[in-house]
Amino acid sequence: MGIEIERKFLVKQLPPDLSPGLVICQGYMVNQEDRVVRIRTKGNKGFLTIKGKTIHTRRQEFEYEIPLTDAQQMLDLFCAPPLVEKTRFKIEFKGFEWVIDQFAGKSLGLIVAEIELEHESQAFETPPWAGEEVSHDPRYYNSNLIEHPYSTW
Repeated sequence: MGIEIERKFLVKQLPPDLSPGLVICQGYMVNQEDRVVRIRTKGNKGFLTIKGKTIHTRRQEFEYEIPLTDAQQMLDLFCAPPLVEKTRFKIEFKGFEWVIDQFAGKSLGLIVAEIELEHESQAFETPPWAGEEVSHDPRYYNSNLIEHPYSTW
């Protein structure tokens, strides 16, 4: 069983030295509080992801690479619009890899940074470009941005 432990922060400004951005488009086949089934295209790859309910900063996660054409068809056939659109960047900071998601579409203007940890009490230093922590605010869950995009807040 896969476990995801993730902390999420707003980004005050994009840091220099980001990796090249990777365009991500994702939709949800199942979008409930206790489970989501997500289809995602990331660059030229497709993924099927199943996640359980978030408890604190931890949840069960299973992710499988699938053919890109299958992912695109599933997005079209089984995922109600709007889709989540974003560009993902990666950056190293003090021994950790951070991902920064710059949203487009109906959530244009939202930029968040995420760090995945090995355990919930793992220590890390917050980068100077990271602002308020929003790990426990469900408005920032990608699955909630489908029904309540950032532009409507």
